[in-house]
Amino acid sequence: MIKGSQVASAGTAFACKLFAQLAEHSHGKNLFISPASVALALAMVYNGARGETRRAMAGALALGDADADDINQANADLAHQLGQIDPHVELAIANALWVSDAFQLSGEFVSAAEGAYQAAIRPLDFAHGPAAAVVNGWVAEHTRGKISKIVEQLDRDTLLLLVNAIYFKGSWTEPFSRQLTHEAPFNCGDGRQIQHPLMAQRGRFRYYEDRAFQAVSLPYGGGRVCMYVFLPRPESSLGAFSRSLTAKSWDAWMGRFAQAEGRLALPRFRAEYAAKLNDALKALGMGIAFEPRADFGAMARDGTRLKIDEVRHKTFVEVNEEGTEAAAATSVGMLRASFMPQKSFSMVVDRPFFCAIRDERTGVILFMGSIVDPAS
Repeated sequence: MIKGSQVASAGTAFACKLFAQLAEHSHGKNLFISPASVALALAMVYNGARGETRRAMAGALALGDADADDINQANADLAHQLGQIDPHVELAIANALWVSDAFQLSGEFVSAAEGAYQAAIRPLDFAHGPAAAVVNGWVAEHTRGKISKIVEQLDRDTLLLLVNAIYFKGSWTEPFSRQLTHEAPFNCGDGRQIQHPLMAQRGRFRYYEDRAFQAVSLPYGGGRVCMYVFLPRPESSLGAFSRSLTAKSWDAWMGRFAQAEGRLALPRFRAEYAAKLNDALKALGMGIAFEPRADFGAMARDGTRLKIDEVRHKTFVEVNEEGTEAAAATSVGMLRASFMPQKSFSMVVDRPFFCAIRDERTGVILFMGSIVDPAS
């Protein structure tokens, strides 16, 4: 039986692969995603896939040949653990499915969605004008208003829409003093230099460096959840870092952080990101799921053939002296198919950098991204 730790490891592999695909087309722009949100939305869809479609999705999600029931149970266990994360950290995960009157879900699929993913299943007339407003209202509610819209409009022929929403708010274990925040140059990814507020702090941090980058871990609350900030060396680049980011390298880096005295300067930043993930997911090997030959026969009660129409993802993040607030939503619309001791360091994050928010107990990467312009 697959365990929660194995699903978390699969999630790390999927996160790195998805980030790499999106980074290829995000030059000069901020990129911030919630791989956990995308993986959970697709895990629900996975329950309805059969044959080659299921194998393709398993490969893209790095799930191997694990049984769907085991994956569901492992995801349910992870959700339970994340729900009891830290009294100083708010983390809320919600799932919902909207179903057309012209389509009937199979009993097994309903059981998996409601049981393992606590998904609310509701009828919706996708041909009716307010349909998008209904979905967007749910997303806004479950992201505390940080994401007000995940879909612009819905195809009137949509039979099923699956949505995941994640909201995170955490206070730093050691807040930054606003008195130490100062305006300083930040070199953006497009060659511009801007004046931007840099927060500053001295103390003991979990820190790691190598020839390519410096990295620091900043804990929230009791320390179970941390933000990791990776700053490429001046002679390197964010692109080079992105190409080196794999599940293997990530796991190796996580084991090399050690306590060190140092000084950190980190920009305040706020970013929003939105993307259609179809091309990235096809590049990861699950293209068949978007084709008329897709087999989601385990989802429909009456044998209706389905394919994925589009996967949309939207995120929000704000980092300041007190902590971090972040939110994400992922929608999947479906149509009928026709380690070392560390010396003292100084780390001034004044150029494009990578960051990730990770649950230390499970290893789940909740959010990750690259910031090239903290003012945009």
